[in-house]
Amino acid sequence: MAAKRVRLARVRKSAGFSQEKLANHLGVERSTVGRWETAETEPQAWLRPKLARALKVTDDELQALLDDVTVVQAEPSERLNYVLQHPDAVDLVAVAYLHERLRQLDESYDQASSTSLLGPAGQVYGQVTFLRENATNPRVRRALYEVEADSATFMSQLVWDVSQRRDHHAPLGYLDEAVNAARHVRDAGVESYAVLRKSFIALYGEKNAIKGRELAQQAADVAQLASPSLVGLSLLHVAEGYAMTGDLKECEAALKKAEAQFDLVTPDDVAAPYYSPNEFDRLAGSCYLFLGLPGRAEPILRATTASLADKRKSQAIALGNLSLSLIRQRKCDEAAATLHRTIDAVELTRGGGGLNLAFQAGRELHEWRAEPWVQDINDRLLALMAAV
Repeated sequence: MAAKRVRLARVRKSAGFSQEKLANHLGVERSTVGRWETAETEPQAWLRPKLARALKVTDDELQALLDDVTVVQAEPSERLNYVLQHPDAVDLVAVAYLHERLRQLDESYDQASSTSLLGPAGQVYGQVTFLRENATNPRVRRALYEVEADSATFMSQLVWDVSQRRDHHAPLGYLDEAVNAARHVRDAGVESYAVLRKSFIALYGEKNAIKGRELAQQAADVAQLASPSLVGLSLLHVAEGYAMTGDLKECEAALKKAEAQFDLVTPDDVAAPYYSPNEFDRLAGSCYLFLGLPGRAEPILRATTASLADKRKSQAIALGNLSLSLIRQRKCDEAAATLHRTIDAVELTRGGGGLNLAFQAGRELHEWRAEPWVQDINDRLLALMAAV
């Protein structure tokens, strides 16, 4: 399902602006204006008065334009519509349609808000599980299990994001379903990734470093015969678990093992896009922050943030960690500028990881709370809190 702010685009054209010209006028990317008009995001609160002036509308009229969203329903697969009414007739054509729909949603993850993706992803998940329960053909049922494993993993990610990483129960339930489905089809890669996602909840949600480390090691063990990339990614989170408990020696040993996996990655490793040098550096920087070594974390995180422009949610996390490293070194001017960039990124995506780090950085500015630059940051954080 797609959506458009038709009236907003019309008013923009009437005011004499192309998307690119309006973006230049406001000091944002052209794609940002595009996402406003496709209802993927909304303008940040501090930009709205300037946008209203550019479009020659009042603040209330601008809000009305933003609220006026036209839903454009994508053409559904005729075959899918038929099998949803006659589930025992489900075939591989319908499964392929569902798989492609899930792939499209997954590819949107780093650019769109998790809130906007949750409804369409939940629809795909519900359709897949319904058809799998009613499929009679073994090949079709196996294919549905494969899509169900991916769909349940994606749902866990979105639900956790939308809850700002507060709801652990529902995401873990989806991940248990993903592990079960992956085991049905003996897909070690998908099983490993679902277990790894469980480690994220333990590490960042439950704040249980030992449990998270053990789950990450379990994910690495499962992935041994399936994907060097997943082994490496899992070992990075093993390292992070050690860092959270202050064990520098074991943390760096795990980082070294993770780095060695790059040499083992093959062209047919489907998880290779998830395990890049950027991802390695992002998590290594996080490790040194947990270890109380912000000076070692800073240069790693600086290099990483510049390389993650196309992965906005990951970039928001890296920027949040960079802000913390600067605050802890008392580099106030740089910290302020970086924290503003973090908030910019979070306003676009509403990613739970970046959101939590932005608020943590805001709390660590308490020493300078009377300074005008800190008050500006706090105002933006309060607006962000109200929006979520």
